[in-house]
Amino acid sequence: MALAIFDLDNTLIAGDSDYLWGQFMTHKGMVDAASFQDGNEYFYRQYEAGSLVLGEYLDFCLKPLTRYTLDELKVWHDQFMEQIIRPIMLEKAANLLEKHREQGDHLMIITATSRFVTEPIAKAFDVDTLLAIELEIEDNRYTGKVVGTPTFQEGKVIRLKQWLQENPEYSLEGSYFYSDSKNDLPLLSQVDHPFAVDSDPELTAVAHEKGWPVISLR
Repeated sequence: MALAIFDLDNTLIAGDSDYLWGQFMTHKGMVDAASFQDGNEYFYRQYEAGSLVLGEYLDFCLKPLTRYTLDELKVWHDQFMEQIIRPIMLEKAANLLEKHREQGDHLMIITATSRFVTEPIAKAFDVDTLLAIELEIEDNRYTGKVVGTPTFQEGKVIRLKQWLQENPEYSLEGSYFYSDSKNDLPLLSQVDHPFAVDSDPELTAVAHEKGWPVISLR
């Protein structure tokens, strides 16, 4: 049984769920529209450029969650899933997941987006394991703080190795990882079968140089 690992945003879905959640909050009046929209755009451009300062971004995007209870956020997220996410879940991505499922592989999503945003999406794709940015909860609310190592860049490697230690029946032997982003080069370099999926120019160049498959799920 091999690990079949997938990035989420712009890989299995045709968009960035964290950015789209920010837009959703803006449209629903959950945040101050002008200031939050500007910040959402600013940090997304940083991410695309590979220059994201993660701590600053997390302070920005997690603060609005602290204003609502988990129950209130679930109501909003249910709407977000139906209105925004399900229309951009890629059919070819679902088919690829099914191919690995039929091979008996263990399906895993590793994403640099929070578990709050991504867990319902991972469940909709019926993957076995989700590694995401974990958020601290107190008194039925998010505190705005992160628990453990964020699953971003090298952090994805760290969290995967921690998971492998906790699940010794699995290893990276025969493993796959599918991603669109240069930010995932640390993990792509760890697996036996790295795939660039609808990838940014930097990842595409590295993939061609190293002979990694370059594919599209669009």
